[in-house]
Amino acid sequence: MIHFTLRQLRIFAAAARSQSFTRASQELHLSQPAVSMQIRQLENNIELPLFEQTGRQLFLTDAGRVLYGYVKRLEEVISEADEVLEGMKGLHRGHLRVSVASTANYFAARLLANFSKQYPEVSISLDVTNRERLLKQLADNETDIVIMGEPPTDVDLVAEAFMENPLVAIAAPDHPLAGKHKIALEELAEHRFVQRESASGTRAAITRFFEEHGLTVQPGLEMRSNESIKQAIEAGLGVGMVSLHTLELELETGRIAVLDVEGLPLIRHWYMVQRQGKRHTPVMRSFHDYVLDQAEHQVRLPAEE
Repeated sequence: MIHFTLRQLRIFAAAARSQSFTRASQELHLSQPAVSMQIRQLENNIELPLFEQTGRQLFLTDAGRVLYGYVKRLEEVISEADEVLEGMKGLHRGHLRVSVASTANYFAARLLANFSKQYPEVSISLDVTNRERLLKQLADNETDIVIMGEPPTDVDLVAEAFMENPLVAIAAPDHPLAGKHKIALEELAEHRFVQRESASGTRAAITRFFEEHGLTVQPGLEMRSNESIKQAIEAGLGVGMVSLHTLELELETGRIAVLDVEGLPLIRHWYMVQRQGKRHTPVMRSFHDYVLDQAEHQVRLPAEE
């Protein structure tokens, strides 16, 4: 039977993640010789090399990759046990990890702030990132709940829609289409579009929408954030489609106009997404219920006042 300690596995996992004994020692607040010694002892115990060095670069061996897969699963189980045991102390304690799509952060930050006021002793980690990173976090169990647009259906995820996400067409206030009524979709498609990168879920939905009507959008600028899209459109560089929930400030100040286009808004939904089979702590259940009950009240737009 192979003998190793949990400490050795944690040191190995840190080195595997960072591909560096030096960075692992910094992460774990240990000396580099201590990290190297623990790795050597682990390799001696299993009688297989775990790392190989090419020049100054450190790589996992086949045995290292196999072991790292098991260690990641072990870390997930330990983390889940910690969360469940912490949750058993009551709803007013515990830690919640939430990751949100950049588009959703316009209301998600307010949602989390109000949840935190109700449960001030719950510590919250919030990560705002792109779709690709959100899916990786779910796969690696690095987050408890993800808030995003349409999730994929071909992976082991549980997704629950909690609020409509209307996509509207926008332009600068002095754009020729601004102020017009019942603009045909064909006319909108004739104008140059400012849009998200190709991996964006919002862009995919917009592309499908136009294709369903036998249309394609005019290629224009490609941006990696909604803020960049809005700034470009405000500057007169084209038209675009964004979530209505991202336009609170621009509509209040009159810097952007929502276009009256036939067939719009395109109604999508916001989803809470979790890994299939993830155990819910009391804090996670409380946040889940809070989102279902309160999310719509966290979106403020001038038209609703």
